[in-house]
Amino acid sequence: MRNICLYFQIHQPFRFRRYRFFDIGNEHYYYDDYLNESIMQKVADKCYIPANRILLDLIKKYKDRFKVTFSISGIALDQFELYAPEVIDSFRELAGTGQVEFLAETYAHSLVSLKDKEEFFSQVRQHQEKIQTLFGYKPVVFRNTELIYSDDIGALVADMGFKGVLTEGAKHVLGWKSPNYLYANPINPKLKVLLKNFKLSDDIAFRFSNHGWSEYPLTTEKFVKWLNKIPKNDETVNLFMDYETFGEHHWKETGILEFLKHLPETVFSKSKFSFSTPAQLMEDLQPVSLVNVPNPISWADEERDLTAWLGNPLQEQAFNKLYDLLGNIRSVDNRELKRDFTYLQQSDHFYYMCTKFFSDGDVHSYFNPFDTPYEAFINYMNILSDFEIRLNAELSAKSDDEAVRLSKIIAEKDQLIKKYEKQLGEERVSRSAGLHKMSGEEISNKPAAPKKPARSKVTKISGANAATAKSKTAKTKKSESVKKPVVKKENSRGKK
Repeated sequence: MRNICLYFQIHQPFRFRRYRFFDIGNEHYYYDDYLNESIMQKVADKCYIPANRILLDLIKKYKDRFKVTFSISGIALDQFELYAPEVIDSFRELAGTGQVEFLAETYAHSLVSLKDKEEFFSQVRQHQEKIQTLFGYKPVVFRNTELIYSDDIGALVADMGFKGVLTEGAKHVLGWKSPNYLYANPINPKLKVLLKNFKLSDDIAFRFSNHGWSEYPLTTEKFVKWLNKIPKNDETVNLFMDYETFGEHHWKETGILEFLKHLPETVFSKSKFSFSTPAQLMEDLQPVSLVNVPNPISWADEERDLTAWLGNPLQEQAFNKLYDLLGNIRSVDNRELKRDFTYLQQSDHFYYMCTKFFSDGDVHSYFNPFDTPYEAFINYMNILSDFEIRLNAELSAKSDDEAVRLSKIIAEKDQLIKKYEKQLGEERVSRSAGLHKMSGEEISNKPAAPKKPARSKVTKISGANAATAKSKTAKTKKSESVKKPVVKKENSRGKK
Protein backbone atom coordinates (compact mmCIF):
# COMPACT_ATOMS: atom_id res chain seq x y z
CA MET A 1 0.00 0.00 0.00
CA ARG A 2 1.37 3.39 -1.06
CA ASN A 3 0.81 6.54 0.94
CA ILE A 4 -0.53 10.06 0.58
CA CYS A 5 0.65 12.56 3.18
CA LEU A 6 -1.69 15.57 3.38
CA TYR A 7 0.00 18.43 5.19
CA PHE A 8 -1.44 21.94 5.63
CA GLN A 9 0.36 25.08 6.82
CA ILE A 10 -1.65 27.66 8.77
CA HIS A 11 -0.27 31.13 9.39
CA GLN A 12 -1.68 34.63 9.70
CA PRO A 13 0.73 37.49 10.50
CA PHE A 14 0.15 40.31 12.92
CA ARG A 15 0.03 43.15 10.39
CA PHE A 16 1.55 46.49 11.37
CA ARG A 17 -0.30 49.79 11.01
CA ARG A 18 1.08 52.63 8.91
CA TYR A 19 3.83 53.97 11.15
CA ARG A 20 5.19 57.37 10.15
CA PHE A 21 8.54 58.97 10.88
CA PHE A 22 6.97 61.40 13.36
CA ASP A 23 5.49 58.50 15.32
CA ILE A 24 8.98 57.40 16.34
CA GLY A 25 9.48 58.03 20.03
CA ASN A 26 5.84 59.02 20.52
CA GLU A 27 3.62 56.09 19.56
CA HIS A 28 4.61 52.64 20.75
CA TYR A 29 1.68 50.52 19.52
CA TYR A 30 2.43 49.03 16.12
CA TYR A 31 -0.50 46.81 15.19
CA ASP A 32 -3.45 47.32 12.86
CA ASP A 33 -6.06 45.69 15.07
CA TYR A 34 -8.96 46.34 12.73
CA LEU A 35 -7.18 44.81 9.73
CA ASN A 36 -5.94 41.82 11.72
CA GLU A 37 -9.35 41.05 13.18
CA SER A 38 -11.24 41.52 9.93
CA ILE A 39 -8.87 39.29 7.94
CA MET A 40 -8.90 36.60 10.64
CA GLN A 41 -12.69 36.58 10.78
CA LYS A 42 -12.93 36.46 6.98
CA VAL A 43 -10.46 33.56 6.60
CA ALA A 44 -12.03 31.69 9.52
CA ASP A 45 -15.48 31.94 7.91
CA LYS A 46 -14.31 31.11 4.40
CA CYS A 47 -11.63 28.48 5.14
CA TYR A 48 -10.83 27.28 8.65
CA ILE A 49 -14.34 26.53 9.93
CA PRO A 50 -15.83 24.94 6.76
CA ALA A 51 -12.64 23.03 5.88
CA ASN A 52 -12.30 21.70 9.44
CA ARG A 53 -15.94 20.57 9.31
CA ILE A 54 -15.25 18.66 6.09
CA LEU A 55 -12.15 16.99 7.56
CA LEU A 56 -14.01 16.03 10.72
CA ASP A 57 -16.80 14.42 8.67
CA LEU A 58 -14.22 12.53 6.58
CA ILE A 59 -12.49 11.20 9.70
CA LYS A 60 -15.82 10.11 11.18
CA LYS A 61 -16.67 8.36 7.91
CA TYR A 62 -13.35 6.66 7.20
CA LYS A 63 -12.00 6.30 10.78
CA ASP A 64 -8.27 5.61 10.82
CA ARG A 65 -8.08 5.28 7.01
CA PHE A 66 -8.03 9.07 6.63
CA LYS A 67 -5.40 11.25 8.33
CA VAL A 68 -4.20 14.83 7.98
CA THR A 69 -1.36 16.94 9.36
CA PHE A 70 -1.19 20.59 10.38
CA SER A 71 1.41 23.11 11.40
CA ILE A 72 -0.08 26.25 12.97
CA SER A 73 2.26 29.13 13.75
CA GLY A 74 2.26 30.61 17.24
CA ILE A 75 1.29 33.97 15.70
CA ALA A 76 -1.82 32.40 14.13
CA LEU A 77 -2.72 30.71 17.41
CA ASP A 78 -2.42 34.05 19.25
CA GLN A 79 -4.86 35.60 16.76
CA PHE A 80 -7.28 32.68 16.98
CA GLU A 81 -7.42 33.24 20.72
CA LEU A 82 -7.98 36.99 20.24
CA TYR A 83 -10.34 37.11 17.28
CA ALA A 84 -11.69 33.63 16.48
CA PRO A 85 -11.72 31.26 19.48
CA GLU A 86 -14.20 29.03 17.63
CA VAL A 87 -11.34 28.04 15.31
CA ILE A 88 -9.36 26.77 18.31
CA ASP A 89 -12.41 24.73 19.34
CA SER A 90 -12.72 23.18 15.88
CA PHE A 91 -9.04 22.17 15.87
CA ARG A 92 -9.46 20.70 19.35
CA GLU A 93 -12.28 18.57 17.99
CA LEU A 94 -10.06 17.36 15.16
CA ALA A 95 -7.23 16.64 17.59
CA GLY A 96 -9.62 14.55 19.69
CA THR A 97 -10.12 12.08 16.83
CA GLY A 98 -6.52 10.84 17.10
CA GLN A 99 -6.16 11.02 13.29
CA VAL A 100 -4.52 14.46 13.17
CA GLU A 101 -0.84 15.21 13.64
CA PHE A 102 0.47 18.65 14.66
CA LEU A 103 4.00 19.65 13.69
CA ALA A 104 6.40 21.93 15.57
CA GLU A 105 7.83 25.11 14.08
CA THR A 106 9.16 28.51 15.13
CA TYR A 107 6.61 30.41 17.22
CA ALA A 108 6.99 33.62 15.23
CA HIS A 109 7.05 31.98 11.79
CA SER A 110 10.51 33.55 11.64
CA LEU A 111 13.82 33.17 9.80
CA VAL A 112 15.73 32.78 13.07
CA SER A 113 17.10 29.34 12.09
CA LEU A 114 19.38 31.25 9.71
CA LYS A 115 20.66 33.57 12.42
CA ASP A 116 20.80 32.37 16.03
CA LYS A 117 20.71 28.85 17.47
CA GLU A 118 19.65 29.86 20.98
CA GLU A 119 16.70 31.96 19.79
CA PHE A 120 15.76 29.24 17.30
CA PHE A 121 15.59 26.62 20.05
CA SER A 122 13.66 29.00 22.31
CA GLN A 123 10.97 29.70 19.71
CA VAL A 124 10.54 26.02 18.89
CA ARG A 125 10.15 25.11 22.58
CA GLN A 126 7.64 27.94 22.99
CA HIS A 127 5.63 26.61 20.04
CA GLN A 128 5.71 23.02 21.31
CA GLU A 129 4.36 24.16 24.67
CA LYS A 130 1.57 26.13 22.98
CA ILE A 131 0.48 23.13 20.88
CA GLN A 132 0.54 20.84 23.90
CA THR A 133 -1.44 23.33 26.00
CA LEU A 134 -4.15 23.90 23.38
CA PHE A 135 -4.47 20.46 21.82
CA GLY A 136 -2.84 18.02 24.24
CA TYR A 137 -0.39 16.89 21.57
CA LYS A 138 3.40 16.95 21.72
CA PRO A 139 4.92 17.37 18.22
CA VAL A 140 7.61 14.86 17.22
CA VAL A 141 8.16 16.08 13.65
CA PHE A 142 9.37 19.55 12.67
CA ARG A 143 8.70 21.89 9.77
CA ASN A 144 10.57 25.14 9.52
CA THR A 145 9.09 28.43 8.36
CA GLU A 146 8.12 28.10 4.68
CA LEU A 147 9.86 24.68 4.63
CA ILE A 148 13.28 26.39 4.91
CA TYR A 149 15.88 23.65 5.30
CA SER A 150 19.56 22.82 4.91
CA ASP A 151 21.86 20.12 6.24
CA ASP A 152 22.94 22.38 9.10
CA ILE A 153 19.38 23.32 10.02
CA GLY A 154 18.48 19.63 9.94
CA ALA A 155 21.29 18.87 12.38
CA LEU A 156 19.89 21.51 14.77
CA VAL A 157 16.43 19.97 14.45
CA ALA A 158 17.89 16.57 15.32
CA ASP A 159 19.62 18.09 18.35
CA MET A 160 16.19 19.15 19.62
CA GLY A 161 15.05 15.53 19.57
CA PHE A 162 12.72 15.50 16.56
CA LYS A 163 12.48 12.30 14.56
CA GLY A 164 12.03 14.03 11.22
CA VAL A 165 11.54 17.22 9.19
CA LEU A 166 9.54 18.34 6.16
CA THR A 167 10.99 20.36 3.26
CA GLU A 168 10.70 21.11 -0.43
CA GLY A 169 11.51 18.51 -3.08
CA ALA A 170 13.50 21.06 -5.06
CA LYS A 171 14.74 19.98 -8.48
CA HIS A 172 18.21 21.46 -8.03
CA VAL A 173 18.61 19.39 -4.85
CA LEU A 174 17.13 16.09 -5.98
CA GLY A 175 18.48 15.96 -9.52
CA TRP A 176 17.33 12.60 -10.89
CA LYS A 177 15.92 11.41 -7.54
CA SER A 178 12.22 11.27 -6.76
CA PRO A 179 10.56 13.23 -3.92
CA ASN A 180 8.30 10.22 -3.31
CA TYR A 181 10.64 8.46 -0.85
CA LEU A 182 11.89 8.97 2.68
CA TYR A 183 15.40 10.40 2.98
CA ALA A 184 17.87 11.18 5.80
CA ASN A 185 20.01 14.11 6.88
CA PRO A 186 23.73 13.63 6.00
CA ILE A 187 25.04 15.24 9.21
CA ASN A 188 22.74 13.26 11.50
CA PRO A 189 21.21 10.33 9.57
CA LYS A 190 18.80 9.64 12.45
CA LEU A 191 16.80 12.66 11.25
CA LYS A 192 14.41 11.57 8.50
CA VAL A 193 13.41 13.94 5.72
CA LEU A 194 10.10 14.06 3.85
CA LEU A 195 10.06 16.00 0.57
CA LYS A 196 7.14 17.84 -0.99
CA ASN A 197 5.91 16.65 -4.39
CA PHE A 198 5.72 20.22 -5.68
CA LYS A 199 4.10 19.33 -9.03
CA LEU A 200 1.00 17.66 -7.61
CA SER A 201 0.86 19.97 -4.58
CA ASP A 202 0.94 23.13 -6.71
CA ASP A 203 -1.69 21.75 -9.09
CA ILE A 204 -4.10 22.10 -6.18
CA ALA A 205 -2.59 25.06 -4.34
CA PHE A 206 -1.86 27.41 -7.26
CA ARG A 207 -3.50 26.14 -10.44
CA PHE A 208 -6.86 24.82 -9.27
CA SER A 209 -8.93 27.86 -10.31
CA ASN A 210 -6.69 29.05 -13.16
CA HIS A 211 -8.90 29.07 -16.25
CA GLY A 212 -5.81 29.45 -18.44
CA TRP A 213 -4.30 26.20 -17.18
CA SER A 214 -4.31 23.40 -19.73
CA GLU A 215 -5.66 20.92 -17.17
CA TYR A 216 -8.49 23.14 -15.95
CA PRO A 217 -10.84 22.13 -14.39
CA LEU A 218 -9.19 19.82 -11.89
CA THR A 219 -11.42 17.00 -10.62
CA THR A 220 -10.71 14.30 -8.05
CA GLU A 221 -10.90 11.65 -10.80
CA LYS A 222 -8.27 13.44 -12.89
CA PHE A 223 -6.04 13.94 -9.87
CA VAL A 224 -6.22 10.26 -8.84
CA LYS A 225 -5.33 9.25 -12.41
CA TRP A 226 -2.15 11.29 -12.04
CA LEU A 227 -1.46 9.52 -8.75
CA ASN A 228 -1.85 6.14 -10.42
CA LYS A 229 0.75 7.10 -13.04
CA ILE A 230 3.42 7.45 -10.37
CA PRO A 231 5.94 4.56 -10.54
CA LYS A 232 4.82 1.57 -8.50
CA ASN A 233 7.97 1.58 -6.37
CA ASP A 234 7.43 5.14 -5.13
CA GLU A 235 6.35 4.94 -1.51
CA THR A 236 4.69 8.24 -0.58
CA VAL A 237 3.23 11.27 -2.32
CA ASN A 238 3.62 14.30 -0.05
CA LEU A 239 1.00 16.97 -0.76
CA PHE A 240 2.10 20.06 1.18
CA MET A 241 0.19 23.36 0.87
CA ASP A 242 -1.32 26.35 2.67
CA TYR A 243 -4.59 25.47 4.37
CA GLU A 244 -5.98 28.77 3.10
CA THR A 245 -5.99 27.10 -0.35
CA PHE A 246 -9.41 25.77 0.60
CA GLY A 247 -11.82 28.71 0.56
CA GLU A 248 -9.49 31.73 0.73
CA HIS A 249 -6.89 31.49 -2.05
CA HIS A 250 -9.49 29.62 -4.07
CA TRP A 251 -12.99 30.62 -3.09
CA LYS A 252 -15.81 28.19 -2.41
CA GLU A 253 -17.33 29.03 -5.79
CA THR A 254 -14.36 27.42 -7.58
CA GLY A 255 -15.33 24.03 -6.19
CA ILE A 256 -12.20 23.68 -4.04
CA LEU A 257 -14.08 22.62 -0.88
CA GLU A 258 -15.98 19.99 -2.85
CA PHE A 259 -12.65 18.76 -4.22
CA LEU A 260 -11.38 18.31 -0.65
CA LYS A 261 -14.61 16.60 0.40
CA HIS A 262 -14.56 13.99 -2.39
CA LEU A 263 -10.81 13.36 -2.71
CA PRO A 264 -10.58 10.52 -0.11
CA GLU A 265 -13.54 8.68 -1.61
CA THR A 266 -11.98 8.77 -5.09
CA VAL A 267 -8.58 7.73 -3.71
CA PHE A 268 -10.05 4.72 -1.90
CA SER A 269 -12.25 3.63 -4.80
CA LYS A 270 -9.89 4.19 -7.73
CA SER A 271 -6.36 3.64 -6.34
CA LYS A 272 -4.31 1.64 -3.88
CA PHE A 273 -3.17 4.67 -1.91
CA SER A 274 -3.86 5.24 1.78
CA PHE A 275 -3.43 8.36 3.95
CA SER A 276 -0.61 8.67 6.50
CA THR A 277 0.95 11.30 8.73
CA PRO A 278 4.67 12.21 8.71
CA ALA A 279 5.30 10.52 12.07
CA GLN A 280 3.64 7.34 10.83
CA LEU A 281 5.67 7.34 7.60
CA MET A 282 8.89 7.79 9.55
CA GLU A 283 7.99 4.73 11.61
CA ASP A 284 6.91 2.56 8.68
CA LEU A 285 9.45 3.49 5.98
CA GLN A 286 13.22 3.34 5.78
CA PRO A 287 15.28 6.13 4.19
CA VAL A 288 16.45 5.18 0.71
CA SER A 289 19.49 7.49 0.88
CA LEU A 290 20.87 10.71 2.28
CA VAL A 291 19.68 14.00 0.76
CA ASN A 292 22.38 16.66 0.60
CA VAL A 293 21.19 20.26 0.98
CA PRO A 294 24.33 22.36 1.58
CA ASN A 295 22.49 25.67 1.01
CA PRO A 296 19.08 26.59 2.42
CA ILE A 297 16.02 25.85 0.31
CA SER A 298 12.33 26.70 0.76
CA TRP A 299 9.02 26.12 -0.99
CA ALA A 300 8.75 29.75 -2.14
CA ASP A 301 8.88 31.02 -5.73
CA GLU A 302 10.44 29.37 -8.73
CA GLU A 303 13.94 29.48 -7.23
CA ARG A 304 12.94 27.50 -4.12
CA ASP A 305 15.52 29.46 -2.12
CA LEU A 306 15.60 32.39 0.35
CA THR A 307 15.31 35.26 -2.14
CA ALA A 308 11.65 35.81 -1.28
CA TRP A 309 12.82 37.14 2.13
CA LEU A 310 16.53 37.95 1.79
CA GLY A 311 16.98 38.67 -1.90
CA ASN A 312 17.72 42.41 -1.90
CA PRO A 313 19.62 45.01 0.18
CA LEU A 314 16.41 46.32 1.79
CA GLN A 315 15.56 42.90 3.22
CA GLU A 316 19.11 42.20 4.33
CA GLN A 317 19.45 45.56 6.09
CA ALA A 318 16.16 45.13 7.97
CA PHE A 319 16.96 41.51 8.85
CA ASN A 320 20.43 42.29 10.21
CA LYS A 321 19.25 45.39 12.07
CA LEU A 322 16.57 43.32 13.82
CA TYR A 323 18.93 40.62 15.04
CA ASP A 324 21.56 43.14 16.12
CA LEU A 325 19.14 43.83 18.99
CA LEU A 326 18.98 40.20 20.11
CA GLY A 327 21.71 40.51 22.75
CA ASN A 328 20.01 43.50 24.36
CA ILE A 329 16.54 41.97 24.33
CA ARG A 330 17.89 39.04 26.31
CA SER A 331 19.08 41.46 28.99
CA VAL A 332 15.63 42.86 29.77
CA ASP A 333 12.60 41.39 31.48
CA ASN A 334 9.83 43.43 29.88
CA ARG A 335 6.92 41.36 28.53
CA GLU A 336 5.75 43.97 26.03
CA LEU A 337 9.22 44.41 24.56
CA LYS A 338 9.69 40.66 24.25
CA ARG A 339 6.26 40.27 22.63
CA ASP A 340 6.99 43.03 20.11
CA PHE A 341 10.39 41.54 19.34
CA THR A 342 8.73 38.19 18.63
CA TYR A 343 6.24 39.80 16.25
CA LEU A 344 8.97 41.85 14.57
CA GLN A 345 10.60 38.54 13.57
CA GLN A 346 7.70 37.38 11.39
CA SER A 347 9.05 36.39 7.98
CA ASP A 348 6.10 38.20 6.36
CA HIS A 349 7.69 41.61 7.05
CA PHE A 350 10.67 40.71 4.86
CA TYR A 351 8.43 39.07 2.26
CA TYR A 352 6.60 42.39 1.81
CA MET A 353 9.95 43.99 0.87
CA CYS A 354 10.58 41.57 -2.02
CA THR A 355 11.24 43.33 -5.31
CA LYS A 356 10.49 40.44 -7.66
CA PHE A 357 8.29 41.60 -10.52
CA PHE A 358 8.28 38.65 -12.90
CA SER A 359 7.05 35.08 -12.44
CA ASP A 360 6.27 35.47 -8.74
CA GLY A 361 5.39 39.15 -8.62
CA ASP A 362 1.63 38.53 -8.61
CA VAL A 363 1.90 36.13 -5.69
CA HIS A 364 3.87 38.64 -3.63
CA SER A 365 1.39 41.42 -4.47
CA TYR A 366 -1.54 39.26 -3.36
CA PHE A 367 -0.12 38.83 0.14
CA ASN A 368 1.30 42.36 0.52
CA PRO A 369 -0.72 45.00 2.43
CA PHE A 370 1.69 47.71 1.20
CA ASP A 371 1.61 49.34 -2.22
CA THR A 372 5.37 48.91 -2.79
CA PRO A 373 8.28 47.01 -1.23
CA TYR A 374 9.90 50.36 -0.38
CA GLU A 375 6.86 51.46 1.60
CA ALA A 376 7.01 48.16 3.50
CA PHE A 377 10.71 48.71 4.23
CA ILE A 378 10.27 52.30 5.48
CA ASN A 379 7.31 51.34 7.66
CA TYR A 380 9.22 48.44 9.20
CA MET A 381 12.38 50.45 9.84
CA ASN A 382 10.37 53.25 11.50
CA ILE A 383 8.85 50.71 13.88
CA LEU A 384 12.23 49.11 14.48
CA SER A 385 13.71 52.53 15.32
CA ASP A 386 11.02 53.19 17.90
CA PHE A 387 11.46 49.71 19.31
CA GLU A 388 15.19 50.32 19.71
CA ILE A 389 14.50 53.58 21.58
CA ARG A 390 12.21 51.72 23.99
CA LEU A 391 14.74 48.93 24.40
CA ASN A 392 17.58 51.36 25.17
CA ALA A 393 15.37 53.20 27.67
CA GLU A 394 14.60 49.90 29.39
CA LEU A 395 18.28 49.02 29.51
CA SER A 396 19.11 52.47 30.93
CA ALA A 397 16.37 52.17 33.55
CA LYS A 398 17.65 48.73 34.40
CA SER A 399 21.18 50.12 34.79
CA ASP A 400 19.87 52.89 37.04
CA ASP A 401 17.85 50.40 39.04
CA GLU A 402 20.92 48.21 39.29
CA ALA A 403 23.00 51.15 40.54
CA VAL A 404 20.34 51.99 43.13
CA ARG A 405 20.15 48.36 44.14
CA LEU A 406 23.92 48.10 44.49
CA SER A 407 24.04 51.37 46.47
CA LYS A 408 21.39 50.02 48.80
CA ILE A 409 23.31 46.77 49.22
CA ILE A 410 26.51 48.71 49.96
CA ALA A 411 24.70 50.90 52.52
CA GLU A 412 23.24 47.82 54.19
CA LYS A 413 26.69 46.23 54.27
CA ASP A 414 28.15 49.39 55.83
CA GLN A 415 25.47 49.32 58.53
CA LEU A 416 26.20 45.68 59.22
CA ILE A 417 29.92 46.37 59.40
CA LYS A 418 29.32 49.22 61.87
CA LYS A 419 26.99 47.02 63.90
CA TYR A 420 29.54 44.21 64.01
CA GLU A 421 32.37 46.62 64.81
CA LYS A 422 30.32 47.98 67.72
CA GLN A 423 29.60 44.47 68.96
CA LEU A 424 33.26 43.52 68.66
CA GLY A 425 34.26 46.67 70.55
CA GLU A 426 31.81 45.89 73.33
CA GLU A 427 33.06 42.33 73.49
CA ARG A 428 36.66 43.55 73.70
CA VAL A 429 35.78 45.93 76.57
CA SER A 430 33.82 43.21 78.35
CA ARG A 431 36.62 40.71 77.87
CA SER A 432 39.23 43.19 79.07
CA ALA A 433 37.17 43.98 82.17
CA GLY A 434 36.78 40.29 82.84
CA LEU A 435 40.48 39.72 82.54
CA HIS A 436 41.23 42.57 85.01
CA LYS A 437 38.69 41.19 87.46
CA MET A 438 40.12 37.70 87.20
CA SER A 439 43.60 39.07 87.66
CA GLY A 440 42.54 40.97 90.81
CA GLU A 441 40.91 37.88 92.29
CA GLU A 442 44.01 35.83 91.64
CA ILE A 443 46.12 38.44 93.31
CA SER A 444 43.84 38.64 96.39
CA ASN A 445 43.65 34.88 96.75
CA LYS A 446 47.32 34.31 96.34
CA PRO A 447 49.06 33.55 99.73
CA ALA A 448 51.47 36.21 100.84
CA ALA A 449 55.06 35.37 100.37
CA PRO A 450 56.98 34.91 103.65
CA LYS A 451 58.89 37.97 104.62
CA LYS A 452 62.55 37.71 104.96
CA PRO A 453 63.63 38.28 108.51
CA ALA A 454 64.86 41.77 108.99
CA ARG A 455 68.45 42.21 109.73
CA SER A 456 68.87 42.74 113.44
CA LYS A 457 70.26 46.04 114.20
CA VAL A 458 73.10 46.08 116.60
CA THR A 459 71.79 48.15 119.37
CA LYS A 460 72.63 48.36 122.87
CA ILE A 461 69.89 47.13 125.17
CA SER A 462 69.66 48.13 128.66
CA GLY A 463 69.23 45.57 131.32
CA ALA A 464 65.55 46.37 131.90
CA ASN A 465 64.79 46.26 128.20
CA ALA A 466 66.61 42.99 127.82
CA ALA A 467 64.58 41.44 130.58
CA THR A 468 61.36 42.69 129.01
CA ALA A 469 62.30 41.24 125.64
CA LYS A 470 63.25 37.97 127.15
CA SER A 471 59.90 37.83 128.95
CA LYS A 472 57.97 38.51 125.67
CA THR A 473 59.86 35.80 123.89
CA ALA A 474 59.07 33.31 126.57
CA LYS A 475 55.38 34.23 126.47
CA THR A 476 55.26 33.75 122.71
CA LYS A 477 56.79 30.32 122.91
CA LYS A 478 54.39 29.37 125.67
CA SER A 479 51.43 30.56 123.59
CA GLU A 480 52.48 28.45 120.59
CA SER A 481 52.94 25.42 122.78
CA VAL A 482 49.41 25.92 124.21
CA LYS A 483 47.74 26.15 120.72
CA LYS A 484 49.16 22.88 119.38
CA PRO A 485 47.02 20.55 121.61
CA VAL A 486 43.88 22.47 120.51
CA VAL A 487 44.63 21.84 116.87
CA LYS A 488 45.21 18.13 117.55
CA LYS A 489 41.97 17.93 119.54
CA GLU A 490 39.91 19.40 116.60
CA ASN A 491 41.57 16.97 114.20
CA SER A 492 40.69 14.05 116.38
CA ARG A 493 37.04 15.19 116.50
CA GLY A 494 37.04 15.51 112.78
CA LYS A 495 38.15 11.90 112.44
CA LYS A 496 35.22 10.71 114.58
